[in-house]
Amino acid sequence: MIQAETITTVMRALADPTRRAVFERIVHSDEITVVELTRSSTVTQGAISQHLKALKKAGLVSERPEGRNVYYRAEPGGLEPLADWMSHYGVFWRERFINLRTLLKEIDP
Repeated sequence: MIQAETITTVMRALADPTRRAVFERIVHSDEITVVELTRSSTVTQGAISQHLKALKKAGLVSERPEGRNVYYRAEPGGLEPLADWMSHYGVFWRERFINLRTLLKEIDP
């Protein structure tokens, strides 16, 4: 199973609604700068930078400096720890639903 610390970092990064919105903007862009993210947002450039720092720490985005700009892009594997964690519990619940379905058929054929 995935390390709990990694999952916690990803979940914390995505727990904030503003940060999720920033992440969504990055996902739907090839690459995007802080200036572009700030332009269509109600938060300051400093706040956007802090959100980007958390997303980067969680492995959800990467940066590419070019001249005076830094370009951000979504990391394809960034959500993998969360997806793996969820699929682990998906198996757990699927088995329970199968058992419930069987029980219900026995009760009411």
